[in-house]
Amino acid sequence: MAISVFDLFKIGIGPSSSHTVGPMRAAATFAGVLRERGLLNRVTRVEVRLYGSLSATGVGHATDRACLLGLMGQWPDRIDPQSIESRIDQLMQEHCLILDGSHPVDFQYARDMRLLDEDLAYHPNAMTLESFDSQGSQFSQTYYSIGGGFIVEQAELDAPAADAGEVKLPYAFSSGAELLALCKQHGLSVSQLMMANECAWRTEADVRAGLLKIWTAMGECVANGLRNEGVLPGGLQVKRRAAKLHRSLQELGKPNVIGSTLSAMEWVNLFALAVNEENAAGGRMVTAPTNGAAGIIPAVLHYYMKFNPTACDDDVVAFLLAAAAVGILCKTNASISGAEVGCQGEVGSACAMAAAGLAEVLGATPPQLENAAEIALEHNLGLTCDPVGGLVQVPCIERNAIAAVKAINAVQMALRGDGEHFISLDRVIRTLRDTGADMHANYKETSRGGLAVAFVEC
Repeated sequence: MAISVFDLFKIGIGPSSSHTVGPMRAAATFAGVLRERGLLNRVTRVEVRLYGSLSATGVGHATDRACLLGLMGQWPDRIDPQSIESRIDQLMQEHCLILDGSHPVDFQYARDMRLLDEDLAYHPNAMTLESFDSQGSQFSQTYYSIGGGFIVEQAELDAPAADAGEVKLPYAFSSGAELLALCKQHGLSVSQLMMANECAWRTEADVRAGLLKIWTAMGECVANGLRNEGVLPGGLQVKRRAAKLHRSLQELGKPNVIGSTLSAMEWVNLFALAVNEENAAGGRMVTAPTNGAAGIIPAVLHYYMKFNPTACDDDVVAFLLAAAAVGILCKTNASISGAEVGCQGEVGSACAMAAAGLAEVLGATPPQLENAAEIALEHNLGLTCDPVGGLVQVPCIERNAIAAVKAINAVQMALRGDGEHFISLDRVIRTLRDTGADMHANYKETSRGGLAVAFVEC
């Protein structure tokens, strides 16, 4: 299936694309199916069964809450994050779930929200939703949240639909080598090739407008992260740092302040921290390509836009298109799911995407861009997903800042060369896939190994 830039960059909410956005979309889809099939008004009870990683870290990632909101008919790109607490509180107090926003059913959390210590075969992020009427079991569907907010329903796997309506891209590619060959053959940059492909779905004006909307949402997320202070939810008592750091950096611009001549790298750190603190608080986000790694691309793009006086909207469009090309390769040939391949699939892919985007707007040739993405991804191989307390906070927030700086360094190294290098991006992506397959499940978003168990509460 062809993947669009708007599949990789989706407006949603925190703290996780695979554990929050995906499950909410699945639950909302399920509620919609009940309505479409004429079953909704006969439902007396619904049950949510979470498996694998969704069960292991579901509460810390707000998977349970996301499922409830989705069953209410809420979608991650439309819900007001400020309304979530009141909706959940009301449900818990009244034990009444308004299914699809219209049909009240009894909901007892302890009975109907089941976190199971078992896995389903296709993917570690699995969930089954089942409705009951007065006669008993009525209808059920199983969904897999495969990373970045993407969901797959079991029926799609059991009986794949014909691809008669599949979009045909003018420059389809399934590897970095094919991408480079197409760019060379047709004299296109990576972003130009991606724009031509996107126009198979929508007009160029619509592509530009959509990407600038994504950029606006990223900017609002940064602004919220710079403004909001306090302690992040979840019980770890992690303090937000971005607002204080922002004030510190602004003070350095005043003539009477004695201090360090901080480099632009501190602004990169700031932007990444702001985004991921906002994500941890459940705020409005853009998956890029996941929520756990959502701060890397905005941080690097903000860095470019802030420190380049000639930067403009065209750069935003080119950056996101080029980044998406690498994201498509990572998703197609490996995975962007931490539950499947560890954090190398989330932070690693986002780092490579950010490097590709920055390389593009700095005038890199396609081979130099591919080299930048390869360097960035190569030095995230083996990165485990071991969130403390099952929360997207430690080490996730700082990890985004480190990876954003790493992406910029990868570009600087690639631009000093001519694009020739020892290991191709394709080989690194295959290594990402193979390393993920070899990685023990304890290090793949289950919070059963690594830093997650090294942390000891006092």
